[in-house]
Order: sequence, then C-alpha cells, then structure tokens
Amino acid sequence: MKIIKDINVRNKRVLVRCDFNVPLDDQGNVVDDFRIKQTLPTLKYLQGENAKIILISHRSDKRSLDSAWKRLGEYIDTREIKFLDNLRLNKGEEMNDDKFAKELAGLADVYVNEAFGVCHREHASIVGVPKYLPSVAGFLLQKEVKILSKVLEDPERPFVAIIGGAKLESKAKVIDKFLEIADQVLIGGKIGFALKIKSEKLFIPTDYVDDFDIGPETIETFTNIIKKAKSVVWAGPMGKFEESKYQKGSKVIAEEIIKSEAFSVVGGGDTIAVLNKLNLKDKFNHVSTGGGAMLAFLAGDELPGLKALNYGD
Repeated sequence: MKIIKDINVRNKRVLVRCDFNVPLDDQGNVVDDFRIKQTLPTLKYLQGENAKIILISHRSDKRSLDSAWKRLGEYIDTREIKFLDNLRLNKGEEMNDDKFAKELAGLADVYVNEAFGVCHREHASIVGVPKYLPSVAGFLLQKEVKILSKVLEDPERPFVAIIGGAKLESKAKVIDKFLEIADQVLIGGKIGFALKIKSEKLFIPTDYVDDFDIGPETIETFTNIIKKAKSVVWAGPMGKFEESKYQKGSKVIAEEIIKSEAFSVVGGGDTIAVLNKLNLKDKFNHVSTGGGAMLAFLAGDELPGLKALNYGD
C-alpha cells in the first residue's frame, strides 16, 4: 500500500477522501471534531507541497457537510481548498456507480484515502476512484493500519479484548477472532445476554444493574484481568451509558485500562461517546476513527478500501 510520501503531489490536484461524518447537535453544530482533527497532518503536508486540495466526504444522515468544513477552517487556512457536499446525496456513491467514480476522478491528478472509517464500504469514492487515479493512503489511514496490524499480529501479552454494546450480530465475528488471538475476552452490554459461546478465555457478566449495566461482581472480575494486561482493545460500552446511573461499568473499565498502562486501542462511535462524556479520550494510546471498519479489520476481513490501494500485495 503506497502512502502519501511515496508519490509526487507538488502542484498537483489532489482529491482527499475524508470521513467527516461527525456528530452534530440539533442546530447542526459539530459536537465532536476528533475525526476532523485527525486529518490535519495530511492536509498540512499537501498544503506544504502547494497541492490543489479537493475534499470529499459523506454524512450518513444525508445532511450538509457545511458545519464540518467550517470547523476545519478553525484549524487550517481553507481559502485554497475546494469542498464538495455530502457524497451520499448522489445515489451513485453507495451504488459504487462507475460513472460517478469517473466524475470524481476527473477532478484531480491524485487520490488520497484518509477515510479509514468507511474502508469497509464498497462505495464509489472508496473503491471506484482508485481505478482511475494514482492512489495512496494518507497519514491517518497509514497510522490506523499500522497500529491495528500490530494488535492482530504481534500484541504485547497478556492481550485483553473488551467487547460491549447492544448488537451481537455486529460483534460476533470479531469475538470469534479475539478468542483465537487474545488471552482473555471480556463481554459487556446487551450482547452478554445473547452470546452462547463457551470458552475458557471468555468472560461474560455474572451480574447486572437493572439489565442495563454490568454489576459489581462483573466489574471486579474484569478489573482484575485488566490490571495484568499489556495490550487492550476496547469496542462497545459496558452499559446504557446515555443514562448516568448506567455509566459506572464503562467508567471503571476505562479508568482501569488507563491505570494498567497497557497499550490501549479503542474504537466505535458509542465507545468514543462514553470517553467524551468522561473526559478520558486523550488517555488512550490509539482512538480509532473507525467503528465497523476497525471491527472488520480486527476480524481479519479484507477491507475494500484498503484492497483498492493494493494493501497486502
């Protein structure tokens, strides 16, 4: 997989696929600009090379990207940057329409993928454009792949995986993978009720608070395991964190990971929302910009967006 420094971008037109599908409030203001800030090294590098930057992204709710572009302007000079609106307003994006991919490719000389969070999607801007332009990974995408690859292939041990949330179907495959590669797998959230697998490595809650958070006995079991960890991956809250009385499980787990000084990787929108509420996000070694993409990568799936950049060849 080529990265941005492997290609000449000086004075070139560069199409940068970002993932600025960031949370907005009811007034359309950006609530969390973490993903926006993570693209800054790539954008500053391109500006230093006098590249003509065209930024593209999507919003899953089909709203405008104006707030995200405006927030970006608080961090860098965007007067010379061109912005396109929400890609998903064009039905060709999610259909991976070849005509739409060609239209996007026609805007530039080089394509940079900086949207790890959507690399598991076969969309025109992710897998279509690279057919028609020299294509490379940005610094953020490079970092995501490097760190998550190490977790998969060479984690420091004991390696503990913590999986929570409400939907088992979105986590089942990665749980299976972690049972192969991790030393212990801790399960929280609603998926603890649905999981039927048995393994000596697997720890499912033994008590709950109103069925909405892991209970004190489970918290003690989990924290005792985390204390000894050298590597931790966490995806999914331990309870219904939107309500303060069900935040304790996630809060204690987060604090214990930080205290353990293990190399820590967290990902997923709900997990990051928990850490934002607790003001703990900056205490983790790597906060992934991908939820579904991170889980797919860690489950060993081939991500279409990476394959389009010849990852693994």
